[in-house]
Amino acid sequence: MAAKRREPDAMRLEVFKNIFHSVAEEMGAALRRSAFSANIKERRDYSCAIYDRNGEVLAMGDHMPVHLGSMPASVAAARHALRFEPGDIALLNDPFAGGTHLPDLTLVTAVFLPGGRTPRFFVASRAHHADIGGALAGSMGPAREIYQEGLRIPPVKIFRGGKLDPDVLHLLLANVRTPSEREGDLAAQVASCRLGARRIAEVIQKYGIRETELYARYLLDYSEKMMRAELRRLPSGRYQAEDFLDGDSFRSGPLRVRVSVRIANGSASVDFTGSAPQCAGNLNAVAAIAISATYYVFRSLVRDDVPATSGLIRPITMVIPSGTVVGATLPAAVAGGNVETSQRMVDTLLRALSQAAPARIPAASQGTMNNLTFGGRDPRRAGAAFTYYETVAGGCGASAAHDGPSAVHSHMTNSWNTPVEVLEETYPVRVKRYVIRHGSGGRGKHRGGDGIVRELEFLSAAEGGLLSDRRITAPYGLRGGQSGAAGKNTLLRNNLARTLSGKCAFELQAGDVLRIETPGGGGWGTPRFEDPRRARQRKRSR
Repeated sequence: MAAKRREPDAMRLEVFKNIFHSVAEEMGAALRRSAFSANIKERRDYSCAIYDRNGEVLAMGDHMPVHLGSMPASVAAARHALRFEPGDIALLNDPFAGGTHLPDLTLVTAVFLPGGRTPRFFVASRAHHADIGGALAGSMGPAREIYQEGLRIPPVKIFRGGKLDPDVLHLLLANVRTPSEREGDLAAQVASCRLGARRIAEVIQKYGIRETELYARYLLDYSEKMMRAELRRLPSGRYQAEDFLDGDSFRSGPLRVRVSVRIANGSASVDFTGSAPQCAGNLNAVAAIAISATYYVFRSLVRDDVPATSGLIRPITMVIPSGTVVGATLPAAVAGGNVETSQRMVDTLLRALSQAAPARIPAASQGTMNNLTFGGRDPRRAGAAFTYYETVAGGCGASAAHDGPSAVHSHMTNSWNTPVEVLEETYPVRVKRYVIRHGSGGRGKHRGGDGIVRELEFLSAAEGGLLSDRRITAPYGLRGGQSGAAGKNTLLRNNLARTLSGKCAFELQAGDVLRIETPGGGGWGTPRFEDPRRARQRKRSR
């Protein structure tokens, strides 16, 4: 009877919201449990989601925001390029054909009715692989064009009718440093997608295709309705802001990210015009990343229990200028756009919205993922190749209500750290120091969260890479709050310390110690002990 109603039944709507979300969460749990690499099974650098027949998001797991907001572009690219048959699984990572950056491999599969030939739903999983080829181990090093960053895969079928295409797999494994680990992680993604497809098929069997599809549409409409209601609560107007990336590996000057947000009548427009032209290095983000950052920021405005569907983005129009650091075009290098420029877009959007909702928007968090990669040959395992990737936590921005949390991943990353025991057992490194960087949070009525200090001693020779930001431009404070401390990278060799730039590749020797000091979050509000008149003078002088 519910399928015939013009208006959704509230209880039924809640049931379907939780069904779809639980499927995405179960997909993620299966992927995590069966993965080979520490990056996926320990750091949880993966995401899973459910889509309707048109490729619109119905549910996301509580995974990585930068993945989830951009994955619809991957599903759209796969649907456009390929004709799905039962048992098919598509693979892609091409940033210019639905991907984000090359280490993120996305698998997409379709759900069919028994005997049907037209997909009724889609499920997808994305995981960051610790190597996908390229010039530097970990595939996140300095590059001038995408061809230097690794293997680029347009949408292709890796499974056809339920059977593996060995040629596609062999081509992939021939271009990476750690093929066994890559094959294991890819198999975990396959298992995740197959599980998701089975669960959706079970939902259809239980509730019927008409009601399942009907409530899928209701969820999209409900999310849109809630987002429009939230936008109506914000004062109408135009709000502008800009922030800067420190610069890429080949340019010392800062790179501007500029945004203008217009809010009126339950809708919003987001315009990134004025952002820097795409750069020589790898800080370029494709348009899917700009959409992802925008989705994340506006999703954060509504209640947690609102379904995280494509309906949330319906009231928002976007202008993403082509050929810029937020809308890069081929052959731009893009590894850092996914992890660093995405963070700066979030910082800039929040800064603009703080003018509309000053009591709701926090100061800047650390604004970087502090990406570290290293790889080489492990003498403990007969010289077997290894590659490793991690992001390092830092301080969060303070808000009108609270101090910022310390030593956590923030905004576009939702990953964990690699436990010390796992890191030391799996790789030829020793964790020398892992502590909170006290005093790095910005002062204010509420203080920004502190970053951390992480020191790794290398027990064998390796090649390393850093892709980090906020080493020059510090995370901003709001409403009189002070900026958080900028980060710092240091290589210690034979009792001599050398400062490393935010984006660099370097050779490591046995005994070297790499120290990463991550930024603190910005403070919120004038510090209680500071004279307000003096605070205004300080603010004007910036």
